[in-house]
Amino acid sequence: TSNVDALSDRELEVFGLIGKGLSTREIADRLHLSVHTVETHRQRIKEKLDIANTATLSREAAQWVLENG
Repeated sequence: TSNVDALSDRELEVFGLIGKGLSTREIADRLHLSVHTVETHRQRIKEKLDIANTATLSREAAQWVLENG
């Protein structure tokens, strides 16, 4: 997660919520976004952080939340 600085403010917000264990639907509801928009953010986060899959994304996000409160 060394490239977290590359994320936009919104992507960082989504990343943090993924790290707290929220589902795509829960993130969409919390941020007043569509599920599709959240899925797009998730894809961009994976690309920017060079993350291959959802399991790794969840693990990296959870670790980031632990380290950054």
